[in-house]
Amino acid sequence: MAVKAMNFAALGSTPHACFASNAPKPTKGRVFAVRFSATRSSDGAAIGLAERPWKVADARLVLEDGSVWRAKSFGASGTQVGEVVFNTSLTGYQEILTDPSYAGQFVLMTNPHIGNTGVNFDDEESRQCFLAGLVIRSLSITTSNWRCTETLDDYLAERNIMGIYDVDTRAITRRLRQDGSLIGVLSTEKSKTDEELLEMSRSWDIVGVDLISGVSCDAPYEWVDKTRPAWDFNNDGRDGEAYHAVAYDFGIKHNILRRLASYGCKITVVPSTWPASETLKMKPDGVLFSNGPGDPSAVPYAVETVREIIGKVPVFGICMGHQLLGQALGGKTFKMKFGHHGGNHPVRNLQNGCVEISAQNHNYAVDPASLPKGVEVTHVNLNDGSCAGLAYPALNIMSLQYHPEASPGPHDSDCTFREFVQLMKSVKQKA
Repeated sequence: MAVKAMNFAALGSTPHACFASNAPKPTKGRVFAVRFSATRSSDGAAIGLAERPWKVADARLVLEDGSVWRAKSFGASGTQVGEVVFNTSLTGYQEILTDPSYAGQFVLMTNPHIGNTGVNFDDEESRQCFLAGLVIRSLSITTSNWRCTETLDDYLAERNIMGIYDVDTRAITRRLRQDGSLIGVLSTEKSKTDEELLEMSRSWDIVGVDLISGVSCDAPYEWVDKTRPAWDFNNDGRDGEAYHAVAYDFGIKHNILRRLASYGCKITVVPSTWPASETLKMKPDGVLFSNGPGDPSAVPYAVETVREIIGKVPVFGICMGHQLLGQALGGKTFKMKFGHHGGNHPVRNLQNGCVEISAQNHNYAVDPASLPKGVEVTHVNLNDGSCAGLAYPALNIMSLQYHPEASPGPHDSDCTFREFVQLMKSVKQKA
């Protein structure tokens, strides 16, 4: 509501007189000019003046297309470069922050209100945050959740992850949908010019970079934790028999391991560079190739490992594992325009005709036309028709381009873990 100021001095009377019906007209008006001065320190800063009670824009996101987006910072400070992608999930920002598949990327949340539930250590999907930064519209000024142990701001600051808010995420999302994923530079450093940040964005590329080696474990270990009873679901179909699964860590999420363990698997997790010969010496009932960040063509050593294992034991590929299987079978992968990132992607299961709502996070896809005869496309993304699942029955291979463990959800595809267990069981019975 606009309010018009009244100059009582110019009216030549007391304030109440201006409301009287017979108030005399002023015969003469005077204008006052008031000047303020403040003592300044040697660096030019004003001394004795209170700071503004609100945060002002102190950060910039500079995209490779030349656009500059002013914002307010939270979390860590500094300058960081990364690929900007948008995520359409309505919840689960902590699981997104700790998903290793986001290594090298700025994640822009299309849901405007972020931070209202704080963070807690039960929802971590890996040992640390691997993403380059977080871009959001509105940062909650308070937290309200019984499991909250820390604010999002403090959480990111402790992990040296940059974040910005009060930026037009809708406009940036439309730009990414139109032009594709863009490289950007996030900075809180005033000493760097827009031109310098733009040059940084144009001189860096994520294509062809091995990001898996930076997120994988260093040595094999056993995983035993299951989904907690209070959060468990899909209990049908578990016969109690344990199967030994070796899981290759290309950036594996903890909930993949929890779901496998909940379905009765004994799990050994191995690094991304673990030799196939050593895996086969363990005599596993099956091998899982996990999710992970980046370009599958940048990790030929992983493709070769997959190639040496397939046909010898049942295998299950998820996300990056799906793409590596595609290449190992002789197919090709390609970079998508802006990828799939979110917890609301519809997928048609061609094996039963059902539509599953899925959680996805990938920038690359398998070209089904490049696959050899005998490989079946089992799932199709209904948004763009891309390949979302494969099967090669002759070699006991199954894979999904998305996340069946889907923490925090949806859980439509969780039954895929049961299918993998059944595959291991049938092969073991035939042996």
